[in-house]
Amino acid sequence: MLLNSTPWYIRSRLKTRQLMLVVALVEEGNIHRAAAVLHMTQPAASKLLRELEETLGVTLFEREPRGMRATLYGEAIVRHARAVLGSLDQAQEELVALKTGRLGHVAIGAITSPGVRLLPAAVASVKRQHADIRISVEIDTSNVLLERLAQDKLDIVIGRLSVEHDKLRLRYEPLTGEPVRALVRAGHPLLNAPALTLADVQPCEWLVPPAGSVLRHRFELMFQRASLPPPSNVVETAAILFITRLLEQSDMIAVLAEDVALYYAQHGMAAVLPLPMECQMDDFGIVTRADRLFAPATSVMVDALRATAADVYESASRSRLVFPSASAVTMA
Repeated sequence: MLLNSTPWYIRSRLKTRQLMLVVALVEEGNIHRAAAVLHMTQPAASKLLRELEETLGVTLFEREPRGMRATLYGEAIVRHARAVLGSLDQAQEELVALKTGRLGHVAIGAITSPGVRLLPAAVASVKRQHADIRISVEIDTSNVLLERLAQDKLDIVIGRLSVEHDKLRLRYEPLTGEPVRALVRAGHPLLNAPALTLADVQPCEWLVPPAGSVLRHRFELMFQRASLPPPSNVVETAAILFITRLLEQSDMIAVLAEDVALYYAQHGMAAVLPLPMECQMDDFGIVTRADRLFAPATSVMVDALRATAADVYESASRSRLVFPSASAVTMA
């Protein structure tokens, strides 16, 4: 007896609107609002959901007093529904773009360090060669950006992976590690201090990342390895604009990724303290979805990131062989 080779979703007459409905239910948490978003009546939405649950033979949503909550089965189908709908949207956008002679749109997210150093050069390179490509950029933490990648709201992330991320569903191309520097205001009294050590700066006021962050842990571990207690006179924040503004108005020391620190120093907004920092973040890299083919615009952007990274980070590695003096990174 031959097995039926027809895909189950064809045999069961799976409807695109059913996929749209389960996604809307998760996002709205209520069948009335989900139906309104899809411009259908509540009874029609309930019927669609009932038919899908009967087809699959499982309960996708639990009906609760305040709305609807996805079951384990519901979470699984919603994840795949988002992937299917995102792929259809991408296909339509590509077709429209190709018909008009354009390569389409690419959405890219980056953590702050490559967002300052790598991404601007790569985007500029792409736009010089392909003026018709539409590029959107977001700067945020790796976890936020990877969640948006999972939701098909980003095509590329430049960030770092950690143990909780599903490596099997993601492509990862490492680019570089992330050294850390101490940043102060121009004219800070410690800029002229000879041979600064951690013991010299331990009592100072510090601007540090929030407790629980990887960089905060590495920062405190650096002092502990030097047999010193971590600084206790601290202000915790990840807001870079607040950090640079507070540095201008105080003698505080901020701990920042090297590329970010050098950016502000090179623009005369602050100065890098000549303090050896045995503190480095894990590498970051190009992250994309393993279950997605690259659209034309995404492929062009990834190629530009690789080429730019090879130039930017190889030259940066050579320049780190000698620790720069304060005058070398501070503009008058």
